[in-house]
Amino acid sequence: MGPDVVASFDGPGLVVLVGVTHDDTADRARRLAAKIHDLRVFEPRHAAQPVPDDRRELSAAELGLPLIVVSQFTLYGDTRKGRRPTWTAAAPGPVAEPLVDAVVATLRERGAGVGTGVFGADMRVELTNDGPITLVIDVDG
Repeated sequence: MGPDVVASFDGPGLVVLVGVTHDDTADRARRLAAKIHDLRVFEPRHAAQPVPDDRRELSAAELGLPLIVVSQFTLYGDTRKGRRPTWTAAAPGPVAEPLVDAVVATLRERGAGVGTGVFGADMRVELTNDGPITLVIDVDG
């Protein structure tokens, strides 16, 4: 028997890996969620209905696309010294978990369909990158 699937979607959408560092705040988490949801990275071909104007890029918010949010402390891995990464820049679980939850809550308040990973779990994440496009998104403090 395979592993349990806790979140998935078929078709276009966003897989969002969220890293939290020590100086992140709930306000930054909310602004990050809004930025991700409004980021114009989809083509009109992903729209369920014809797009009324000639825009070439549309957001997940405009298209009503789903998202999966996964906490990913390893995004703050530091490999500058030696051969073993350190994660001292990553916030500890009690700090990070509520901020990842704030990202999810903000997306849901905006009407997005959001699946999540399991915080702190050893997970297998599979995705098909259509594009290719992978972005690091940050918001100022």
